[in-house]
Amino acid sequence: MNSTIWIVDSYEEALAKNIVIVSLGFIINLINGMLVVTFFSNPVFSRDSRYILYIHLVINDMLMISVSVTLYVLTYTSPLVNASLCCILIALGSTTFMITPLNLAGMAIERFIAICKPLHHSQICTPQRTYIFICLLWVLGAIPSLADIIILLSIQPISFFRSVVLCYPFNLFPSKAHKDRTTASQIIYMSLVWIILIYTYCRVLFTARKAASKGSANKARSTILLHGVQLLLCMLSYVTPVLDMIVSPFFPFHRTKITFFNYLITNIMPRLLSPLIYGVRDQKFMKQMKEYFTCRVIIVKIVPSKL
Repeated sequence: MNSTIWIVDSYEEALAKNIVIVSLGFIINLINGMLVVTFFSNPVFSRDSRYILYIHLVINDMLMISVSVTLYVLTYTSPLVNASLCCILIALGSTTFMITPLNLAGMAIERFIAICKPLHHSQICTPQRTYIFICLLWVLGAIPSLADIIILLSIQPISFFRSVVLCYPFNLFPSKAHKDRTTASQIIYMSLVWIILIYTYCRVLFTARKAASKGSANKARSTILLHGVQLLLCMLSYVTPVLDMIVSPFFPFHRTKITFFNYLITNIMPRLLSPLIYGVRDQKFMKQMKEYFTCRVIIVKIVPSKL
């Protein structure tokens, strides 16, 4: 304990960090909320598997941002949280984090089928199959969290869930084996998504070169490339502990600032890309959103009657 350096943010710095995080989370959820309202305002979108997968990604990001910001604020305002509530928050945050790359893979596969197998797209990518695929995503994403909860129930008494704990993922499971297992499962999911993205990108790129009309193929290629950028930002969370170990010894009194910067890059910034991929680039979606949220001004011109 004598070799441990405890660094606590000043009141002004802690307040500034929380204002930044809460403000960004509110802005992202506000924009995403507009996208959700736009989706449900037009039944055309609910019949297209591409938009169904996209809006599911948006809703998933909203859940993750809400849980992530809540946990971040709790670390400053109330570190000790009821164990049951802590398990729910961490399980939901972990599940939504795992679903993001899997959803990106599904969107890439849908674009691959639309460009490379256009005659079979309407039969394969139906709304019913898309909703089944989304349910499968939640099952796959929840498996690690459910396994953790089962293990916790087996090793802890019931009274533990009525106690208060420091609400950190690895505080509930301090063993190195659990940390390694969690990291391994996340890396496997991410690696699988990378393989899918690279394969679909190469196939779409090859199709774009042969296609007579290259507009849709090139746009699909750009979309998959943006998915790759978003996934790369998500994968930075695995590099964060390494960077923290390398950089922190050189700046020991700025460790909280480094952690704050890493949190912004790996948790907040990737969620800013979701509205841009379809919400801004997709003309049909953007047009509907403008029509729904633009204030219309009706000008009434009164012409005096001639007596």
